[in-house]
Amino acid sequence: MTGKIIKGISGFYYVYVEGAGLYECKAKGAFRKQKIKPLVGDMVDIAVLDEENKLGNVEEILPRKNELIRPAVSNIDMALVIFASAKPDPNFNLLDRFLCMMEYQKVPVTICFNKMDLIDKEKQDELRAIYEPAGYRVIFTSTKTGEGIDTVRHILEGKTTTVAGPSGVGKSSIINCLQDEIQMETGHISKKIERGKHTTRHSEIIPIADGTYIMDTPGFSSMDVPGFEKEDLWTCYPEFVEHEPYCRFQGCSHINEPDCGVKEALERGEISQVRYDNYKLLYEELKSRQRY
Repeated sequence: MTGKIIKGISGFYYVYVEGAGLYECKAKGAFRKQKIKPLVGDMVDIAVLDEENKLGNVEEILPRKNELIRPAVSNIDMALVIFASAKPDPNFNLLDRFLCMMEYQKVPVTICFNKMDLIDKEKQDELRAIYEPAGYRVIFTSTKTGEGIDTVRHILEGKTTTVAGPSGVGKSSIINCLQDEIQMETGHISKKIERGKHTTRHSEIIPIADGTYIMDTPGFSSMDVPGFEKEDLWTCYPEFVEHEPYCRFQGCSHINEPDCGVKEALERGEISQVRYDNYKLLYEELKSRQRY
């Protein structure tokens, strides 16, 4: 039987098999010997030990399409990063940190600004103007009015999407809206994997339709991705990449050097000042970290 690990905790792996339900599995000792750890998001082959109680063993981990370091998950098709349009105002520095982490790990991102009922069209256009020139899809939602939820549902269809964002932005409300039409089986799954002894703040996948999964992840705040250095930072700003060939100096930091293609694009208004200011802050932070 083949299924997807939707939660892993304390040596137990909860494997969702479409049409058959959720199995509580242990991993074979061979994985430990090979120093392989099953990850949330892995597609696995399982052997059923007890069909009535839905117990089994993870026999094989199928090849991974990708593997994220932070959060430690696999086979992610997209990241949906959710911030509030207002109350609280978007923290662009935090948003850019997340975008850089996903770019570094080569995961496409859609940006969702929730609470759109609190802002006008002009404010929406301002937010779009920061991120759309960088190549990101920007959508607006309101869990209060229901506006934009169908757009989110359509974007997620057929994908495994990691959903992230700070607290207080309506992330849980959006996830709840997406679960409105879910079969009873999924509600049962949520109940089963939240049993006392196995509850914790770990990444968890929620099946919302056949072939469609969302992953709620713990919060994020730092650039703590192993191997990520200040020299990598500009490559994680897609709008910088096309202008970098016009820099006079190889290895240009795009901060102090003259004849910098990125700074010239900034002056022409082709790069958002908000994005560039955050780039400089993150660059200095990474530079300080390397020093110590």
